[in-house]
Amino acid sequence: MDIKEVAYLAKKASIKLAATGTELKNKALMEIARLLELRKEEIFKANREDLKRSEEENLAAPLIKRLKFDENKLSEVISGINSLINLPDPVGKTLASTELDEGLELYKVSCPIGVIGVIFESRPDALVQISTLCLKSGNSVLLKGGKEAINTNRILTDIIKTATENTGIPSGWIQLLETRDDVNEMLKMDEYIDLIIPRGSNEFVRYIMENSNIAVLGHADGICHCYVDSGADLNMAVKIVVDSKTQYVAVCNATETLLVHKDVAKEFLPMLKEEMDKKNVEIVGCERTREIIEVTPASEEDWKTEYLDYKLSIKIVDSVEEAIDHINTYGSGHTDSIISNNKENVELFMNLVDSGNVFWNCSTRFSDGFRYGFGAEVGISTNKIHARGPVGLDGLVIYKYKLVGNGHIVADYANKTRSFTHKKINKDFKL
Repeated sequence: MDIKEVAYLAKKASIKLAATGTELKNKALMEIARLLELRKEEIFKANREDLKRSEEENLAAPLIKRLKFDENKLSEVISGINSLINLPDPVGKTLASTELDEGLELYKVSCPIGVIGVIFESRPDALVQISTLCLKSGNSVLLKGGKEAINTNRILTDIIKTATENTGIPSGWIQLLETRDDVNEMLKMDEYIDLIIPRGSNEFVRYIMENSNIAVLGHADGICHCYVDSGADLNMAVKIVVDSKTQYVAVCNATETLLVHKDVAKEFLPMLKEEMDKKNVEIVGCERTREIIEVTPASEEDWKTEYLDYKLSIKIVDSVEEAIDHINTYGSGHTDSIISNNKENVELFMNLVDSGNVFWNCSTRFSDGFRYGFGAEVGISTNKIHARGPVGLDGLVIYKYKLVGNGHIVADYANKTRSFTHKKINKDFKL
């Protein structure tokens, strides 16, 4: 099948899927989890082939880490599916209701977006997370993974297709795309595709936005920051920064730049370096940092770089305002954390840092759909559209207005024989 036929089938399936009940969707999710466990050796074999080929092709180490799909990753995705099953169905919720006039009632009701195209690389576990979120929210999905994960993505897609078709979900709702040409063709298909979610660099997301009429929910670089304020508990700060940087380095919510207030830098930086040395973290720093600890000089480019590796850039700042300015200048609007006991500075930081996720006294690694209780996520949006931050179920639905009358016509209101009441009512939409 060519991509146009694939997109047509996905669109056709999305109409039926939008009307699929919660019980059937949850049954399909349970079957996906069961088959993933049942066919795990096939998955691991395919993944070993992908890893071997990628290592021979000298794929970057952070991408190799993301590519690996083992027992731990399987356990995580199955936990995510089970969490998703337990979440309320986001479709069909009455978001607002208004009596326009007696017997004329307007309802704002959540509904699926339709067909979602997702472009991602390396992480085959993302394929499971994305497709199951789309299923629960009633959306068809076109998945374009990286060529490095082609075998793993194929077996995972086959398992999901088999599980959902066996339980009565409309066929065609999930489609796997495999070539770069497919991406360019996808961008032209506003007739069939309602939303594109590109997961990649800022440049890649910009390319998608500039070359398509389809709405784009951008998941760009994760240039995340920790800021250690003058009012910080330094032992707490060391613990948080080490976790933010090293708990898992090859992800978008890992901290890449550390900002430290000048008043605590002399005491804090040696404490931090001792712990970072244990983790083999390479540190680059500004001139003031290098006067305190022995590290490589940081360049202007370092402040703009997502390392996805055991590397951290450090800058000393004179105030919380300077930290905020640095983050808003160099950050990607993803996740930034302040470690401080000065509530005035915390409030300023959390109000003025222009990011989708702003934290106080905790690790940037908490920025995640599963940890937020969303079941999983299709990505983290750094856009300012209907969904921001980790995009889970609620970010994959939109709404429609349903108006219920009894012979009402506009002429009666135009000639003043009837008038609007516009009264808010607490009532769910029901036929």
